[in-house]
Amino acid sequence: MADSKFIRHEPCPECGSKNNLARYSDGHAVCFSLGCTHYEYASGEVAELPVIEHVSKRLEVTGVHKAIPERKISQKTCEKYNVTVEFGTDGKISKHHYPYYNKSTNDQIGTKVRIVDGKQFYSTGTLQDTMLFGQQAWSGGGKYVTITEGEADALAVAEMFDCKFPVVSLKTGCSGAVKDIKENLEWLETFDNVVVCFDSDEPGQEAAKAVLDLFSPNKAKNLKLSLKDAGEMLKEGKIRDFTSEWWNAKTYCPSGIVSGLDTWEILKSRKNVVSVPYPWEGLNVFTKGFRQRELVTITSGSGMGKSQVTRELTHYLRDATEDNVGVIALEEGVDKTTLGLMSVEASKPLHIVEVPEDEERQYWERTLGTGRYFFFDHFGSEREDSLLSRVRYLAKGLDCRWIILDHLSIIVSDQEVPDERKAIDSIMTKLRSLVQETGIGLFLVSHLKRPGHGRGHEEGANVSLADLRGSAAIAQLSDMVIGLERNQQHDDPVVRNTSTVRVL
Repeated sequence: MADSKFIRHEPCPECGSKNNLARYSDGHAVCFSLGCTHYEYASGEVAELPVIEHVSKRLEVTGVHKAIPERKISQKTCEKYNVTVEFGTDGKISKHHYPYYNKSTNDQIGTKVRIVDGKQFYSTGTLQDTMLFGQQAWSGGGKYVTITEGEADALAVAEMFDCKFPVVSLKTGCSGAVKDIKENLEWLETFDNVVVCFDSDEPGQEAAKAVLDLFSPNKAKNLKLSLKDAGEMLKEGKIRDFTSEWWNAKTYCPSGIVSGLDTWEILKSRKNVVSVPYPWEGLNVFTKGFRQRELVTITSGSGMGKSQVTRELTHYLRDATEDNVGVIALEEGVDKTTLGLMSVEASKPLHIVEVPEDEERQYWERTLGTGRYFFFDHFGSEREDSLLSRVRYLAKGLDCRWIILDHLSIIVSDQEVPDERKAIDSIMTKLRSLVQETGIGLFLVSHLKRPGHGRGHEEGANVSLADLRGSAAIAQLSDMVIGLERNQQHDDPVVRNTSTVRVL
């Protein structure tokens, strides 16, 4: 073993560390994670190293206080943190000694030793019941304290600040970040601001998120550096960049919470909202048109013309916008939807009125032939998640900025849930989120429940939000609800064929 040489770092099968198992040229391996005793002989046999017993007495300082030139750490900073170094026979630094102090007695009871050649670590004494690295060098309280992932990074930050601000580091890296901080949280909370300066890679930032949640509101700041860590910033001479990034570190908010100070940039990056007027001027008086990122529900009793209104809107979007349009008509096939759209273009019911093929072709070319319409080829009920994935594909895959979904009730008709209200709550919540996520404008058709007394909607009864079938979520999660009213049974043909549009 004395003649073997370090080859590479590997994951440890015992403690789970990603790269703390050191493999040597003769095949043996040892894990340098604190507290891990995993050892592999050259033969492949696995053993455990003896665990060092708890040491309560003060350890003797090994090495001398000297600058660490390869890391640009001055002797002054090493003395501040009581970090010592050992020199090899070649006159170069061979080891760094990072001291750890007991929380109760303030005695040094443990040391992490870094072997420069191969970047290996081992420990002496114990790190149980110790402070964070460097904590003994600073009294509690004050304006700022910075926490880094490792000891060398803590020295680097202290060096760049000329030891003016307290800097400490974790004892066991990312894997023990939460535990280390919890054990010393009382001391850290005495500072007005806690700057978490972990490595900018994925493991470092994941550990940072877990640690940031431990602190009081508005206390912690997450500093994600432009280089991997503070040590690299110092070695590259980017001291001015580091201090700028440190001062500009933003106060951490839990996931989903946005500070008001950050909203100006959100407003600046927001696209201008364009309102598209409806083809019916009276409706524009009340709605000021329709917009992307809005969910508009259209409702009425049976046979009032909800589907015809959506066909008119589908056709109208061709000229009113330059956007693609997606149509999911669950009660009819693509052939009927297509013919209905062409009928609007022709101003005649092509499913009844026969026209020459060349004339019909012209209606097709001016609508479907534009390549801006996309349809869902399905008849009948569709599973919720499958349907939502198709809406997302229309929006993101086919760039449809407007989508017509006709209708809501049929989506839940085959859902294996006994409660229609809960099913509609779920679908409406997901549709609302999908509109926000994709930025589409969604027109949703919904049915009304039958009135319990008096005349029905087919006889011209007024529509109210309370009449929406199934769930209050339809009204609550829609940006606009539009109801259609018409007395289909009236003797006067003008009344019988005139619809009232009510903005609910």
